Formats: sequence, C-alpha cells, structure tokens
Amino acid sequence: MDPKELLKKVRRIHIRTSHVANDLFAGHYHSAFKGHGMEFEEVREYQPGDEIRRIDWNVTARQGKPFVKRFREERELTVMLVVDVSGSQDFGSAGQLKRELAAEVGATLAFSAIKNNDKVGLIAFSDRIERYVKPDKGLRHVLRVIRELLAIQATGKGTDIAGALDYLSRVSTRRAVVFLISDFQAAHYDRQFRVAKRRHDLIPIAITDPREAALPDVGLIELEEAETGARYVLDTGSATVRDAFAARAAAARTARDRMLRSCGVDTIGIATDRPYTQALLRFFRMRERRQ
Repeated sequence: MDPKELLKKVRRIHIRTSHVANDLFAGHYHSAFKGHGMEFEEVREYQPGDEIRRIDWNVTARQGKPFVKRFREERELTVMLVVDVSGSQDFGSAGQLKRELAAEVGATLAFSAIKNNDKVGLIAFSDRIERYVKPDKGLRHVLRVIRELLAIQATGKGTDIAGALDYLSRVSTRRAVVFLISDFQAAHYDRQFRVAKRRHDLIPIAITDPREAALPDVGLIELEEAETGARYVLDTGSATVRDAFAARAAAARTARDRMLRSCGVDTIGIATDRPYTQALLRFFRMRERRQ
C-alpha cells in the first residue's frame, strides 16, 4: 500500500473508532473487564460496617484500637488482539472487506483499552505468524498496531488458529484479555482453544459476510478458494446448487458455534453488512451484568 494512502486510512480509522470508544463505549469497557487481583493500599481506623476479616491485628495491637487494611483493584490489564489476516479475509460483498472490518473492530477495542490505561498487543496470523507487536500503552503505540493491521501483506494464505494460540501461550505468560478476530474457516484448533481459555479471558469475534451464507441466482459463476486457489464453476440458477451451498455453510457455522459453546466462551458475531457497534455494546453490557 502506498505510504500516503496508508496514512490516510490510519487517520480515518483513528477518527472513527476513537469516537466510538470514547462516546459509545465510555464506562462499559471498564465495567466489563475487571482487574485480576487486589493490591494493598493502606491501613485506616476501623469504622462501623467494616469487615472484621480485614482487621490488621498487628497495627491494632500497637495502636490499642482496631485498624483495617484497605485494598485497591489491580486495574491494569493486557489486551491481546489475535487477528486473522489469511486469504479469506480479503473478501467482502457489502462494501467492506472482512480484513478492513477486523482492523476497525481491533482499533475500537485498542482505543477502549488505552483509555483505561491498559496495554495492547497484536498477533496477526495466517497459516503462520505474520506479525507480533509486544503489548504497550499509549496513543502512538495503538496507531502503530492499526498501521500494522492495515499494511500487512500476508505471506501465508491459510488459517492456522491452533498455531496462533500456541504462539500466544509462548509470548503471553500472564493472564490477558484476548480478542480472537477471525472468520474461523479453520479446523483442528479446539484443543489449543481450550488451553488458551483456561489461561486467558478468551473472547472470539466471528466475522461473516452474507455471500458466504447464500448464493444469489446469477447463472453460471466461477468461484476461487481464497486460501487454496482451487476454482469451481457453479450454476447458481439451480435451486439445488444454492440450497446445497447454504446447507454446507450453515453446517460449518453450527459446528463452530457448538465447539465455542462447549468451551464456555462468549462469542461476538459481526458482519460486513451491518454496524459492529451494537454487537460490541451488547457484549459489554452482558459482561457488566455478570460482574
């Protein structure tokens, strides 16, 4: 991509997604993702209503009156964006490629994170690891993450979710909030998914496009598999062909959803033909209610 055009795209996404993060999601992100522990802050004199178990008996004995320990939440989190940049992401029939939607959603989550002083990191993957950006804070860092997502020219075409999650386990030894953004057109990743779920707060974001679920009636068309290069000629004028295509797509979605539900994760579904903000907002509100 031309450097000037890349800069323009980064600026457009910055303006659009930072507005969403600051206005629409203000407060929801913080409430949805709590810190991972409590840190001692100070001792103070006991007041009616304080929990007895928080009495500091050593200080109480020295002072001759009860004192309690105060703690504060360890707020700082690490947010990892694990983003699919495989060949199938370069598809979109509704005015936006899946890859562009992934970058925009990732940017919104990243701006929400830095607004709460959290760190943000990136793993971009295809059938190999295409890019790793170590977690850090600040606007400049998030702009770098966005730039990397938009500029990556993946060397691989396939999708290896298992490999991406194995890599995550090596570079993220501490618990993190992990957004796995993909169309999940992959197989044999359930074991690695379960391992990552035990270690991290793992949240899959499944991207779809309407043309992946149903074919239009437009006669003979030639299709090419984005990740394998295989080509097919289909007669979309045949209701049997259209029904078979839709049934196959529905079966793949059902298998994916069944596996994710069995892992006990909350999946966010987004699509290229509708705004993603409502899906994220529903997820944040659901997490808030559980806290």
